[in-house]
Amino acid sequence: CHCSQPAPCCAPRGSRLAEWLVEEGIGEDRAVRLDRGSIAGARIRLHGRIAAGDVADAVLIARSQGAARGTVRFGGREEALIDRLPADAREGAALRTEVTRPALAERGRFKLALARPAPDKPPITLGLAGSLLREGQDAKIVRDFGADWDELLGEVRDGLVTFSGGSLAITPTPAMTLIDIDGTAPPRALALAAVPAIAAAIARLDLAGSIGIDFPTLSAKADRRAVDEALTEALAAWPHERTAMNGFGFVQIVARLERASLLAAAAHDPLGCAARHLLRRAERVAEPGILLIAAAPGVIARITSQWQAELTRSTGRVLRLSPENALAPEAGFVQAIAL
Repeated sequence: CHCSQPAPCCAPRGSRLAEWLVEEGIGEDRAVRLDRGSIAGARIRLHGRIAAGDVADAVLIARSQGAARGTVRFGGREEALIDRLPADAREGAALRTEVTRPALAERGRFKLALARPAPDKPPITLGLAGSLLREGQDAKIVRDFGADWDELLGEVRDGLVTFSGGSLAITPTPAMTLIDIDGTAPPRALALAAVPAIAAAIARLDLAGSIGIDFPTLSAKADRRAVDEALTEALAAWPHERTAMNGFGFVQIVARLERASLLAAAAHDPLGCAARHLLRRAERVAEPGILLIAAAPGVIARITSQWQAELTRSTGRVLRLSPENALAPEAGFVQAIAL
């Protein structure tokens, strides 16, 4: 990054510190912000899904009499909860609607998108690059952002981030994203060493909403104060609210939730995540021949005919899908084979 502070200050979302590079791929768009060649921030947007900031026409499909809230359905059949309904809005009515938060999939439940009436706004779907530009970020669409997305997906899939002397286990739950710290160093040293890793992980995995951090228990108030001060410095550029560390080492962070984290998206749909990643890798195969995608049957089943057509069109090559029962969902591979 280009700031004068240590790298964690560049980690949280919302700071205009480096250009975002956006790949518009098959099934999803991906964006990264790089720091010395490594991914310091990342986002994804799935195709065909509404996102915060989208303005579109929808139909009011449910509303209790006199209630200000109801349910709308968009043209793509996705539904959203809508608030601030005008008194005269009736079921079946068309409404110009602005999405304030996309649907969120969590382990054990699915939360519909949130929306509000926007009668005076023109329809708009910005896409990932457009959303970044609207925030005031610098963004550029590229064919290949040249960063190790495989390594990032490994962190996402395992929910494990390592740092010198310890590791973070990051788990999305319906209530919050939980970060557990483990390591062999003394509690104070381990807690302080974890702070920059936490700040970096928040940006790299696009975490927001309610985040609970379970630090080692620190009995001395001075030690807890030192960790609080380190968190304040590391997260200074990221809009959020935070509790002080309690006597059990727990800290809660709350930040505005505008999209699903990479972790939550992968946890809800690991097969789709694996399928889209294989398509991304297939587009980059340089050797001549038929493109063979071998993966677990569930992953192959997620590669829709539309995605296959897009891959064939973008590469100009014949595609062959091979379901392999012996492969784990994350162990699929792509290669060129002779005609």
